[in-house]
Amino acid sequence: MTEQKVSLTGIKPTGAPHIGNLLGAIQPALKLTEQYRGVYFIADYHSLTSEKNGETLRESTYQGAATWMALGLDTEKNVFFRQSDIPEVCELAWILSCFCGMGLLKRSHAYKDAIANGKEPNHGLFAYPVLMAADILLYETNVVPVGKDQKQHVEMCREMAQSVNHHYGADTLVVPEPLIQEEVATVVGLDGRKMSKSYDNAIDIFLPSKKLRKRFMKIVTGSESLEEPKDPTQCHVFSLFKHFASQSEIADLAERYRGGNFGYGDAKQKLFEVYEEMIAPARQRYEDLLKNREEIDAVLRSGQQKARVIANCVLDRLRSRSGLGPAI
Repeated sequence: MTEQKVSLTGIKPTGAPHIGNLLGAIQPALKLTEQYRGVYFIADYHSLTSEKNGETLRESTYQGAATWMALGLDTEKNVFFRQSDIPEVCELAWILSCFCGMGLLKRSHAYKDAIANGKEPNHGLFAYPVLMAADILLYETNVVPVGKDQKQHVEMCREMAQSVNHHYGADTLVVPEPLIQEEVATVVGLDGRKMSKSYDNAIDIFLPSKKLRKRFMKIVTGSESLEEPKDPTQCHVFSLFKHFASQSEIADLAERYRGGNFGYGDAKQKLFEVYEEMIAPARQRYEDLLKNREEIDAVLRSGQQKARVIANCVLDRLRSRSGLGPAI
């Protein structure tokens, strides 16, 4: 029996996640556990490039962990931990930086975007790809699920790993492959643009029921009267509804749009009901976890122990071959 391959997913803590995060990142990543042994981590080191408030980062980390646990991540079967609980990742990042040319880092999309927008990038942003590569290589990752626009991260990681292996042997580091995920249709926000916190058009995953309904009711719609037939394919409410409803429910709602005597307020109510039914159990679990953070801490400690076993095997091999002293 062949050993199950490893997939790795980093989760940057950014506060309460929204429905766009749920559909575009969380659900696809959870589905991968059917095929791979999953390594999932809360990327709090990466957040330091932009978040300097300690309390905000700590709270976002708990929210991120609670989200994945509430939505069904099996933390016994998979490895789930906080990035900063693994000191080995910084050591590997330093070693990799010694095999990484400045030209490679200057080609990073994030760095180039910062320069193009007149920003003064800090070293953390410039060296971001090195730490990201360390995250991947430290756990002998075989595949990294990414969208097409994120493929560069894995390509840069591969280049660093191959440079190390050229000097110390082909079996020193596992060279990962990008797993290009099927593009998720754009998840629209309240105003019809892509759902994003920066546009203030997002709907948080775990909003309490009353607040959730109020948020759905703010979705921008057409101006047709109640009696007029409506085109469901041109409606932001219907676009969201399709992500959570069954095929028969989708067909029924589309027919009601086209038949007239059906208002947008009725459509928003249908959207609220189908989403509420789906999310209510997970929301209760999420709220319970944030009230009892000892459970989150215990899960992250267990994940830390599992992750460090793998990390130390990789670093021991690399230390020995590179001539560095053994870990104390």
